[in-house]
Parts: sequence; C-alpha cells; structure tokens
Amino acid sequence: MTIDAPSAMPGIDHVVILVRDLDAAEAAFRRLGFQPTPRGFHSIGTQNHCLMFGSDYLELLSVVTPHPVTAYFSDFLTRREGAAAIAFASDDADATWRGFVDRGIAADPPVDFARPVEQPGGKQDARFRVVQLPVDVTPGCRAFVCQHFTPELVWLPAYQAHPLGVTGIAGLDIVSADPEAAARSYARVVGTAAGAVKAEAGWFRVPLQGADFRFGPLKDATEPGPRIEALRLTVSDVDGAASALASRGVAVEPDPASGWSVAATEAMGVRLVLVGAGQPDRHRIGD
Repeated sequence: MTIDAPSAMPGIDHVVILVRDLDAAEAAFRRLGFQPTPRGFHSIGTQNHCLMFGSDYLELLSVVTPHPVTAYFSDFLTRREGAAAIAFASDDADATWRGFVDRGIAADPPVDFARPVEQPGGKQDARFRVVQLPVDVTPGCRAFVCQHFTPELVWLPAYQAHPLGVTGIAGLDIVSADPEAAARSYARVVGTAAGAVKAEAGWFRVPLQGADFRFGPLKDATEPGPRIEALRLTVSDVDGAASALASRGVAVEPDPASGWSVAATEAMGVRLVLVGAGQPDRHRIGD
C-alpha cells in the first residue's frame, strides 16, 4: 500500500512528556539512568528538564502558568501524564508554516519564545520559534515544528551522556481505533522519502529521517486512544541497559521487537522500548 506524500519533514526534534510534578519526573528519569538538564523556565509559563541526545531529545514539561500556546497541554494534564507532543525539526519555521498552509493544513502562525540558560559568562536566552499543527491531523498528540535559533544553548555536551546509554529517539508507537487512517494522516503531514505507508503484521509504518512512526490497534479498552503508547529509544547496549535498570530496581519487560522495555508506570505514563543501533548527529555542537 502506498500513498502520495509531500516533501519529507527533516525529522524529530524532540518529544514532550507532560508531567504534573516536575521534581518527581526528574527523579524518575534519573533513576532510569538519564541525566536531565537543569530546570528551564519558558517565557510562555512552562518549565522543563530535557534529556539531550546527539540530534534529538525528550522534554519533561509542566505547565505552571496557563498560556494560549499551551492550552492543549493544560487540557491533557487534566486527564493524565505521558507523551503528549511531537516536535518536528525545521531550519525555517516560517517557510514550513507557509508550506503547510499551501497544502491545506491549517497550522497556527509561528510563535517565538525563550528560556534563560546558565553559561560561564552569565545567563543567555535559548530562543525558539514554533508552528503548531491542528490536533486532528496527528491523532494521539499535539504536533508542532520547532526552529532553534541557539542550538548551542540546548545541546550542551555536559548533558548528552546518560548512564543508561541512550543515544537518540528511534521512533514512536501510536495506538488508535483506526491505525491505517492515523498513518495516512501523519504521512500527509510529514511526508516520506518514498511517499509510502507500509503495512507490517497489523501495524502501519511511516518512515521519517532518523526515526519512524508505527501505528497499531488499541489493546486495552480502558485506556483511551488514540495516544502515544511507547517511545523507542536507541541504546548503545540493549542487554547492558536492561541489566543496569534491573540493578536500579526498575522492572524491565520482554519486548518482541527489541528485547526489553520499561513499563509506563516507571516513566511518567509512557512505555520506553530499548532498541539497538544509533543515528547520526544533526546538531554538531562546537562547529
């Protein structure tokens, strides 16, 4: 099964995990073997800790002061915690926004915000521009495009090495009552190099640079969908990571695709699947 698709999106910039208690979330991910960045304070009323990898990252985010830009996040947190948003990378958010509009996707106009970052010479502002997509085109999450004006203040080398050995985001698993329709919708948004949605053993796959999306059926009627059910993370040593987690008292479970996974109850509402192999850096700090 193939479908026509627009020019490909550059890839995933980061995935947002929404939490109600940011201190608890930081502690939970330290226990899992991550090294979170210091707490960040955004100009739009959110606070975060980031788990930085070579070319992408996870963002633990809490809404402290409501803001129109984060209304979806506030609503999500009334229901649960977990992976709630995907940020796609862009070097030109304005051009990306115009491209969405030209294709009939009613993306919000670009919005700028910032957060201060401690540096040896004093605080500097990490600056961003985002374009939010309508939630109906990416079932299960809020998707947006993120342009970094100051990547050197975000990809800090001191925070890119993690005891667990995680090196990047391999992909996401999204479950839906109609996974094929969800896959088609994402393909329309992100595009693929081959313009293809692949059907594989009851799952539908949308490839993306450096990662991919898998769409499958809802397994548990008590859990609402669509939703991001799992994040697949690349690690330098899958079995070593599983052993390290067990030594920290973290339950690991067999995963048919990779070998091991961490239950959502251990990771603020989203299952973490450990996979082998790495991906190339997109942001090379210090160039």
